[in-house]
Amino acid sequence: MAAPSNDPHDLNCLTIAELEAIAHTRMDKQTRDYYNEGADSGSTLKENLSAYAKYRIRPRVLRDVSSIDPSVDIFGHTNSIPIGVAPTAMQCLAHSDGEKATARAGRKMGVAMGLSSFATTTLEEVAEESGEVPNVLQLYLFEEREHSRKLIARAKKAGFKAVFLTVDTPFLGRRNMEIRNQFKLPPHFKIANFAEDDDAAQEVAGHTGGDEAKRPSPPKRASSTAGYHDGKARVPPTGPITFHSHAANPTLSWDRDIAWLKKECEPEMQVWIKGVATGEDAALAVQHGVHGIVVSNHGGRQLNGALATLDALPEVVEAVAGRIPVHVDGGVRHGTDVFKALALGADFVWIGRPVLWGLAYKGQEGVELCLRLLGDEVRLCMGLAGVTKVKDIGKEYLVKIDRSGFVSKL
Repeated sequence: MAAPSNDPHDLNCLTIAELEAIAHTRMDKQTRDYYNEGADSGSTLKENLSAYAKYRIRPRVLRDVSSIDPSVDIFGHTNSIPIGVAPTAMQCLAHSDGEKATARAGRKMGVAMGLSSFATTTLEEVAEESGEVPNVLQLYLFEEREHSRKLIARAKKAGFKAVFLTVDTPFLGRRNMEIRNQFKLPPHFKIANFAEDDDAAQEVAGHTGGDEAKRPSPPKRASSTAGYHDGKARVPPTGPITFHSHAANPTLSWDRDIAWLKKECEPEMQVWIKGVATGEDAALAVQHGVHGIVVSNHGGRQLNGALATLDALPEVVEAVAGRIPVHVDGGVRHGTDVFKALALGADFVWIGRPVLWGLAYKGQEGVELCLRLLGDEVRLCMGLAGVTKVKDIGKEYLVKIDRSGFVSKL
């Protein structure tokens, strides 16, 4: 096990809660609302956090915890802690270095990174900054398959280890602040992985012919239209690829799309599905040969009223029965949350918003701070709970508190 960090504490920020408060002052309102909002009333977003308070840790003593190893193996890499950087979109909104800063922090800390399809940095640039630390590509499988096919081919060439197919967005959840703010990516940023398509569309939109074509003029941004059903047939999205027009895909299905995706990705990249929240879908995932599952509700941004991810986790773990790995995201704000998720059967935990807050605070240094805070808390929790290796964390270390305050073992 590596020696504990000797880096001095940032006295302005000793917890993830303090990091959130600092980031609140560093982001403009539109960015802050986009990153932090949940769907509708935000009840699922809140319950992602409060679910962890239903559990208490049962510490064991006199166990010699002088040597604690919080590392785990993921995609052939020894991850320094059982935490990865979840894919989150448009990170240049938080800091000018965006995903590059996040990748550098992950490389320095030995932590795997997920990259959003809608990143503001190309996957090739992120792979270069990540070095030997593994990357995974969060994938929206578009209705026009060629867009996805090209992205997958680029990810394979860049050395990405897996695709995480997002499966909880047949339609986009209703995010009221996003609607009220009329959120759009500022024109000086681009959805980097599709920038060439966007540039080509702008050239077409800006071409008028004749003498007018010789006079310089600002490029016109071609419009994009979301897909819809006209009553007879499905009409796919058109125009440059944007999140609001292209991300949602109500046509996805188990039998057709998982087989196609496996054919495109294997053997270089694994195929995982992100957004599973029931035992039935977990069993189908195993049946269709995916390599792993991420229990997720999109950070509470899709179906409001859905189960908190921690509440959905035990059902998924039971259905999978150890046949493939199960990861989880959503609501993690402390190392004890990570411990609880692992005790409930998760093999690994992904964090999203805290990384964005770190990025807004100090770029790469802020992301490193976020990972260091959580990593230190995980190590301390393991030691105080009487466990020295992640694989030994099980449900015997937890009890559940009901609404009346009664305690029950798991």
